[in-house]
Amino acid sequence: MAWLILIVSGALEAVWATALARSDGLRRRGPALVFLVAMIVSMVGLGVAVRTIPTGTAYAVWVGVGAALTAVWAMVSGAERASLLRILLLAGLVACVVGLKVLS
Repeated sequence: MAWLILIVSGALEAVWATALARSDGLRRRGPALVFLVAMIVSMVGLGVAVRTIPTGTAYAVWVGVGAALTAVWAMVSGAERASLLRILLLAGLVACVVGLKVLS
């Protein structure tokens, strides 16, 4: 269960990072509110996960999931250019996250 909470918390990191970018420096209320709520829930989930998953592993997975999903969303939405190299590097990041899960 801790791993599921951790993965969902990592996904919420992507949500709050995207909302932060869209909030125009926290001046737009809608995205700022999404940022705040997603950040709090994401941090609480990380805190719950580190009760049973070693902190270093949990943090690396949380950041990896959040970073990968943020980058994928940016490419899908057209905010960033997609390229074969970027996709391969993101796949490598995801493989490292899976590797951490397998080894823990």
